[in-house]
Amino acid sequence: MKDRREAIAGMLLRLRAIGLPLELMKAFEAVPRQNFVPVLHLDESYGTGQLPIECGQTMPSPDQIAHTLRELDIEKNHRVLEIGTGTGYQAALLGQLASKVTSLERYRTLVDKALLRISTLGYENITVTLADGMQGQPDQLFDRIIANCAYAELPRFFLDQLTSGGIVIAPVGPVNERQKLMKLVKVGSRFEASSLFEVRMQPFATGVSQAI
Repeated sequence: MKDRREAIAGMLLRLRAIGLPLELMKAFEAVPRQNFVPVLHLDESYGTGQLPIECGQTMPSPDQIAHTLRELDIEKNHRVLEIGTGTGYQAALLGQLASKVTSLERYRTLVDKALLRISTLGYENITVTLADGMQGQPDQLFDRIIANCAYAELPRFFLDQLTSGGIVIAPVGPVNERQKLMKLVKVGSRFEASSLFEVRMQPFATGVSQAI
């Protein structure tokens, strides 16, 4: 237990050094990351590396998530769409920051486990749905969209389902190589784009997985 407290303190010190906004720091303090990490990797919960999770997916480090969410600039009244739920950790952080979070995941195993973790912590503003996210969430508008999978090119729904002045953050680039994490701000009927930093994420895949 002492080692875990020290690991949590170390993570929070790293995040404070980034200069995160107060509300974002509070979110990281409130969400117990170890609740979202597979048992085999509990000792690495608060480290700086990616972690393997079920269904051949990965869980980004808290440091990478912190940099990304800072750029997403979420306000309390925002509606957020997340593509790729994973373990549900980032969705829980988003739930601390936004009024409503809609998270889409193509693996039923990940959906079921994320729902259990999120409900155990009492979040009522987070919805996790089994879907590949290829069309986003039709007939809804979001203030922020964040994708946890890499696209060869940006899908049209990013523009169609985003409110004016809204922000999308998504990795863009080739499979099996490092991608650029792009930040896109909707201005009228177009995006103003900037590159944040390099990441390595699983490529976007169509269809809901039937095997796992």
